[in-house]
Amino acid sequence: MESPTSRPTTSPAAVQAQTQPGAAARAARMWDLISRSGIVMVFVILFAVLSFTVPDFLTTRNIQGLLLSVTLIGSIAVTMMFVLALGEVDLSVASIVAFSGVVASTVITATHSVLFGIAVGVLAGGAVGLVNGVLVARYKINSLIVTLAMMEVVRGLAFLTSNGDAVMISEERFFDLGGGAFLGISYPIWSNIVGFVLFGFLLRKTVFGKNVLAVGGNSEAAVLAGLPVTRIKITVFVLQGLVTGFAGVMLASRMSLGDPKTSVGLELGVISACVLGGVSLTGGVATISGVLVGVLIMGAVQDAMSLLNVPTFYQYLIRGAILLLAVLYDQFRRSRRVA
Repeated sequence: MESPTSRPTTSPAAVQAQTQPGAAARAARMWDLISRSGIVMVFVILFAVLSFTVPDFLTTRNIQGLLLSVTLIGSIAVTMMFVLALGEVDLSVASIVAFSGVVASTVITATHSVLFGIAVGVLAGGAVGLVNGVLVARYKINSLIVTLAMMEVVRGLAFLTSNGDAVMISEERFFDLGGGAFLGISYPIWSNIVGFVLFGFLLRKTVFGKNVLAVGGNSEAAVLAGLPVTRIKITVFVLQGLVTGFAGVMLASRMSLGDPKTSVGLELGVISACVLGGVSLTGGVATISGVLVGVLIMGAVQDAMSLLNVPTFYQYLIRGAILLLAVLYDQFRRSRRVA
């Protein structure tokens, strides 16, 4: 005969303990779905609202202009995603764009070789990225401080290289890089498409991409696991410099000159697009699809403000507010993951 104490009982606490894991798992799955698809829904709603409220927004000409306008931010965002995924930041990208464009323009004007000028401009950006990476990874200097200093140094180099003025380009073949088209789509847009496909594959389908996320998620654990953390960080910053250098060369081609004053404040737009797209500022979390949507949101808002003739100082307020909201959203997502 069973004693009262030996009978199986199902107390409310036991029921809660048994059901809580399942409920928690469902809640986690639901939150993960919202986190991944929420920004897409924001873009869809924003695009629909702008289509109905902003004159000429949905015209073919404006959509083509919108896509072309985001190519500069989009081309740099694909590698800024890796930098942020490491838990680092790069504030020097705008200066690299100006410097690389000036270097390419100067070399092309001096040598009349378009390919050589493009190569030197891109490598100039890669050299800046290498300096950033070495200072951050090998000498353990905070990336915010390093890239803030390099932002000033490289902008100064751009002015020194150009003697303080824009560098005009006489080789018209160079203009095809930024002004040409294939199948009716301009080369800068094709460049963005290739960049998103290539770096999306690198992030999700290669060991390098997984290692970047692992280092950003927990650098100490990555060291204990035997990952070459220093080399990974340097590689990411070099990639950032090379891609940004190419973006600067292409911008110079579109403008038909190298301008040391161009792209001031570009770094904030790039970081905003990445954070809006779900890239965590503390590292370890990044998706290429999210970055693409973030870039399109930034471009759609900027395009709508231009069509509505919003004064420039209000545009500064709106872009700053978007960056702040993106950071707050990242903080909210991070607190949810910890909980």
